[in-house]
Amino acid sequence: MGEIGRIRRRSLLKAISVVGLAAAPGRLLDERRASPSPAPFPQPALAVSRPDPGSASSVLDRILDVRLTDISIPGYGPATTRTYNGALPGPTLRLRAGDTLRLTQINGLPPNPPHQGGHNTPHHPNSFNLHTHGMHVSPSEQADNVWREFAPRTAEEAAAGASEPRYTTTVHVPADHPAGTYWYHPHLHGATTEQLVGGMTGVIVVEGDVDEVPEIKAAADVVVCVNELKLKDGKVPAFTSGGWVKGIPSTFTVNGSVNPTITLRPGEVQRWRLVAATAFTGLRLTVTGNGGTMTVHQIAQDGVTFGAPVARDLVDLAMGNRADLLIRGARPGTYELRSEGVPGPLMTIEVTGPPVEPPMELPTRLPAGRPFLDENDISDPDADREVVFHADPNVFTGTFPNAFRMLGTHATPPADRDGDPRRDLSYGLFDPDYTNHTLRVGAVERWTVRTDETLPAFNHPFHLHTNQFLLTHRNGERLDPPVWHDTVGLPGGAPGQSVTFLVKYEHFTGRTLAHCHQLHHEDLGMMQTVEYVQDQDVDAGRR
Repeated sequence: MGEIGRIRRRSLLKAISVVGLAAAPGRLLDERRASPSPAPFPQPALAVSRPDPGSASSVLDRILDVRLTDISIPGYGPATTRTYNGALPGPTLRLRAGDTLRLTQINGLPPNPPHQGGHNTPHHPNSFNLHTHGMHVSPSEQADNVWREFAPRTAEEAAAGASEPRYTTTVHVPADHPAGTYWYHPHLHGATTEQLVGGMTGVIVVEGDVDEVPEIKAAADVVVCVNELKLKDGKVPAFTSGGWVKGIPSTFTVNGSVNPTITLRPGEVQRWRLVAATAFTGLRLTVTGNGGTMTVHQIAQDGVTFGAPVARDLVDLAMGNRADLLIRGARPGTYELRSEGVPGPLMTIEVTGPPVEPPMELPTRLPAGRPFLDENDISDPDADREVVFHADPNVFTGTFPNAFRMLGTHATPPADRDGDPRRDLSYGLFDPDYTNHTLRVGAVERWTVRTDETLPAFNHPFHLHTNQFLLTHRNGERLDPPVWHDTVGLPGGAPGQSVTFLVKYEHFTGRTLAHCHQLHHEDLGMMQTVEYVQDQDVDAGRR
């Protein structure tokens, strides 16, 4: 049976409604079949879990073939870039809590060029691995393990006709995993940015309780994956200097197209799964047109459902964030999804056709994705952690002169304790052999993260792997209610912004990362190692 034949019936109806019938709600499919179909709104290929014989759970078993591919980007033109399965973005992986994700990844990329620099300079652009961004899954062994390297053939192996190597990722999704929108991308230090700005991304959907809310179940389920590409003459330039893509404008695509059009009937509700799969640019999103702004209703942040929809005229996403939105068609006309600082629309919304009567309803309550923490849950009030994003410009010799550091209470120590820390090649920079944070499973701790950048345009999003965190304060002001995140943006200014959050380290042990999700900075060293442990001291970093 083909892949589409295995799709659960409701998912299939929603996929048809979006792709073939311009996102009409499922309950109106028969009526819409009689009407002329406008140009389809693009959706990524879809892969879904299916029952595993002999097991009570289901498995999503998929091959991800990675190689340089000649593609055509509608609205841009031809390009040659690294892709998953020859498409931009890769397939959407749709499963449920309790399922297993099993991915076989083929590295069909050319051999890596030689590398002479250190680990905090770009290297191995044709090696990769897989990070399931935002998911609460194991960071160890063959799961969400970003220490692995999926290398291509060497030049000698390629010349000898050796088979292209295959690598397996197996992720067991906990039975209580929050339903929501996540994404996957490569995360090999030194190669992440070059691969991401070529489009190596894809969306993960974990189905669950929120999908059964009647008003949400009736709405078309639409993936809106925003990629930021850096293309020169149709190719991603090699990452060879600190000013790597300076002067190359970003090309923004939604589901692989520049400014595609989606159709929405007056009174129709759609669910948009917005993914900011961007490396350099945060998205401050509005839906504007027809003389005004269309209000959207946010139902989830970074994969965690709110207790109730929140009406917004502006949706603010740092690089790596996701937001699930409900949007209801307003007055007929042409609207645009726009982001502050991006010159053109990301996508166009045509509100047209006969109104839905009565208008589709919005939910008033939702099954909250995770219970809140509070200060009474903190295990050790004296164990507060601080991270400071700090950049030292023009301090090193060579083609990468800037130092992108993570300072604070658990910074990587300098190599020379008596020297100038500003010019030290270790101080505050990623060291794969140094553990910055040892975190005991079951503990609840408080972190404060800030940036000392003075220019508001600079943004250092903080991303913690494996465990989501509850944002309680921004710039010292308490949030009511607090909001779950796995990535949070920190713009600069005078002073730069700060956030405080609570986090409980749950279920999984292993080594993983916390880092800046401005991925250019991460590849140059703005990253720390965290290790989740059982029954072990949680003092400062150790060798």
